[in-house]
Amino acid sequence: MYVRDAMSSVVLTIGPAHTLRQAARLMSARRIGSAVVLDPDTSGLGILTERDILNSLGEGQDPDLETAHSHTTADVVFAAPGWTLDQAARTMTHGGFRHLIVLDAGDPVGVVSVRDIIRCWAPVPQPAMA
Repeated sequence: MYVRDAMSSVVLTIGPAHTLRQAARLMSARRIGSAVVLDPDTSGLGILTERDILNSLGEGQDPDLETAHSHTTADVVFAAPGWTLDQAARTMTHGGFRHLIVLDAGDPVGVVSVRDIIRCWAPVPQPAMA
């Protein structure tokens, strides 16, 4: 199986000025664990994850004052839709992260998470139809 088979094609994109609370609300509403941060000033892509928000809260920071820019991982490893799930899993394990932004022709087309890969590798059996 390939990344394109597992990835979520619903990509939440936010700007660097979004507060952590705004980002958390958007992520929660979509039941996803990350947001792609588009910074028009740097023409770069970053990622903000639920763990980034949790770490900020754990440090006692105010989610209404902290911005995505301050907590975005900018040194992002990207995947391609044609990567195998093994390749994506190895990359995540080696890098110590749980999400990969999927790029096609330089544009974000999806996000693949550890959970997405596990769902493909160990699908929940469906009840037999009578």
